Amino acid sequence: MATALKFVKMHGLGNDYVVFDLFGGDSRKAFDKLSESELKSFAKRICDRHFGIGADGILLALPSKRKGYDGVMRIVNADGSEAEMCGNGIRCIAKLLIDKGYCKNRRRELKIDTLSGIKKIAATDGMFRVDMGSPRLLRKEIPMNGKATAIAVNEPLQLKYKQTKITAVSMGNPHAVVFADDANIDIDAFDIEEMGKEIENHRVFPRRTNVEFVRVLNKGEIELRVWERGVGETLACGTGSCAAVVACALNQKTGRKVNVHLTGGDLIVEWAKDNHVYMTGPAAYVFSGAIRA
Repeated sequence: MATALKFVKMHGLGNDYVVFDLFGGDSRKAFDKLSESELKSFAKRICDRHFGIGADGILLALPSKRKGYDGVMRIVNADGSEAEMCGNGIRCIAKLLIDKGYCKNRRRELKIDTLSGIKKIAATDGMFRVDMGSPRLLRKEIPMNGKATAIAVNEPLQLKYKQTKITAVSMGNPHAVVFADDANIDIDAFDIEEMGKEIENHRVFPRRTNVEFVRVLNKGEIELRVWERGVGETLACGTGSCAAVVACALNQKTGRKVNVHLTGGDLIVEWAKDNHVYMTGPAAYVFSGAIRA
């Protein structure tokens, strides 16, 4: 790819992405020529924090072929794997679509297509409220090995040197939630990489999993550290925050509306009566530029 590709560096609470506007122009033509393996290699180079731009992943903003929809989001992680959904990323895409004038609804209510389905976003005063859909709990939906129609709530998981307990939730992508107190973890001091990597790649998760480590502060607040599949520890994770709140409610540790304190900032997550999970938080620009790759 010899074309100079324009990009915008964006983040949602420090979960950072290199965003490419592919609604037309030379960038769209250049990406259309890439094979999937070339796209994977490209993402890995771009996301390298020493030799590239540096990011947790790249986001591709594409026009939707569906009438009444505002766009399509693709997410490629720093390791080149493609993710089904990203809560922080979709807020960035929503902001980009609004600021570029691609949003079809003057009330700034967007519909964005992802691999995990259509997501609806409402933008108000610099904040973005995302309808993340209903959580999926069956093992076949995570996906997770074992009885297909069973759920995994506070389920023992044997690791190499210890046993822990997890609650598994899919928010369009897989999550394993660990409660720090139950696992005897000091959430501020322990090595998240060792445990996060082992759970991510555990044989019970055929497509690997994201891992959330939760400390419950009270019925309406939690602290959260996140190990993202294909990325490593990140400053924030939107789908992970939603999965953590669902897991908290299932284990009767909090209510269904929770302030989630992440390393990069706060999200408000509500598991509403309609069974949908709603996530509210910001999105921001860092800088723009062009790269020849």
